[in-house]
Amino acid sequence: MIARLLGLLAMTLPASAAAEMRDYCPDRPGLGTPACTIDRGHVSAELGLADWTLDRQAGERDDTLLLGDLLARFGIGDRTELQLGWTSFGREHDRDRSTGLRLRESGIGDVTIAVRHNLLHPDGSALSVALMPFATLPVGHEPIGAGDWGAGFRLPVSYEIDETFALEWVPEVDAAVDSDGRGRHLAYGAVAGVAAKLGPALSASLEYQLTRDRDPSGHESQQLGGLSLAWQPRDDLQFDIGANGGLDRHAPDVELYVGVSRRF
Repeated sequence: MIARLLGLLAMTLPASAAAEMRDYCPDRPGLGTPACTIDRGHVSAELGLADWTLDRQAGERDDTLLLGDLLARFGIGDRTELQLGWTSFGREHDRDRSTGLRLRESGIGDVTIAVRHNLLHPDGSALSVALMPFATLPVGHEPIGAGDWGAGFRLPVSYEIDETFALEWVPEVDAAVDSDGRGRHLAYGAVAGVAAKLGPALSASLEYQLTRDRDPSGHESQQLGGLSLAWQPRDDLQFDIGANGGLDRHAPDVELYVGVSRRF
């Protein structure tokens, strides 16, 4: 049903003047954000089928499971796309390892609205650069929703070294929601990585992310490492799998995820 609705919406968008579409370039997988954009008149539906995160901190264990994390990207210009994102379901399981007390909560996530405008090479080839402002709308419920609106800006940059290897760098600055769900604070960071084509349809990415969060409840930095694989059996279809691991005591221990993307 979702695929059919997205396909109908794509038909209402203005058709691209170019007869040949660019190579499919989903946002998934990985920690970073690509600089490429979807062709005008087309839609990319990208679904996180399952995403599990384990975070152990000071005698507590926190398991978070997200299902149906959807991102829809609409090509509204030759270099510009509109994005809508929403997490349809999430569940959090907290356990105090000293007392054995358990708390289970579930809810829906917030809606994200973003615009990505490519400045150089919208197909992601050579040196590609894009501007990407975004905002989150507090439609979700605790513990998945943040509780208030937030906003931010990314500057995705990629450089294609040759036909096999490419580099990425994605700095970001946010007006992030406070941990109590009331108000905003400064957060910033960047993702750096390298991608490699392992075959005609298979690619891999190795990434590093550093973030600094200045929440009023306490400032902290987090470091993550990520490894992901993407398989494109067809020009308009991709399956992906990935894992992220915490590199310091403030970061979650591990995150595992799997997803699928389709272009219409």
